[in-house]
Amino acid sequence: MTKNKSKYEIFREKTKIILYGTNTILGRMFDLVLLGLILLSVLLVMLDTVEGINQKYHSQLLICEWIITIFFTIEYILRIISIQKPLKYIFSFYGIIDVLAILPMYLSIFFPATNVLTIVRVLRFFRLFKILHIPQISHQSYQLKEALQASKEKILVFIYFVIISAVIIGALMYVVEGKESGFTSIPVGIYWSIVTLTTVGYGDISPATPLGQFLASLVMIMGYGIIAVPTGIVTAEFAKTSLRNSAISTKKTCSKCNAQVHFDNAKYCYQCGKTLPND
Repeated sequence: MTKNKSKYEIFREKTKIILYGTNTILGRMFDLVLLGLILLSVLLVMLDTVEGINQKYHSQLLICEWIITIFFTIEYILRIISIQKPLKYIFSFYGIIDVLAILPMYLSIFFPATNVLTIVRVLRFFRLFKILHIPQISHQSYQLKEALQASKEKILVFIYFVIISAVIIGALMYVVEGKESGFTSIPVGIYWSIVTLTTVGYGDISPATPLGQFLASLVMIMGYGIIAVPTGIVTAEFAKTSLRNSAISTKKTCSKCNAQVHFDNAKYCYQCGKTLPND
């Protein structure tokens, strides 16, 4: 004899269907409302920084922000209590983004300027990929994630090399140019080398001596290579990932709707639900 479920357990199950059930009508409706509120919240934060609008409608904008923040807070709590393993959600990518979306408004009670940081709510638009559930997008995002993970060691070594180079160049420019040209310390020289290596070139400090200008020219040339290297590393890994996945994946065509975005582990058509062929 099965034990009757309590009202709380029934409430948890229904809440989970609405919050996490992207394939249900209520779940999709909630996701659309959520995306709309995220967009509205981001617009409100941006409008609040416009001086003319802020002076006239600051109170109204603040009230709207608090209403949305309370809604997001309730949603965050419900997401925690509606699943079996709440810690898995709390420390997940989406869980961290969700708490960052509500934290600035509560901090603004003690530090008023922090309410502007609610602009981080725009990160919640990453949920759009889960809501749309389009195989092409999911597959490409997975490949990009794999490529970034595969290239992180190379990029870390590269960043280490750039930092060492910036320190050496900054020290050299301090010795060559001195305080007369604005290089008042080695940290200032390092700042200049980073600005020059990244090809930003603010122009607030510039070498005046021929030797300093020669060194600056070398740093500028190095800068173009520094920009290209990490891009090349990620691109190469992305290409390897694409080739590896294409070698082990075979597209399947649905005989009913002719959808052609299914891979070898797919059993049913994502579009019409028909059983896919095994071969």
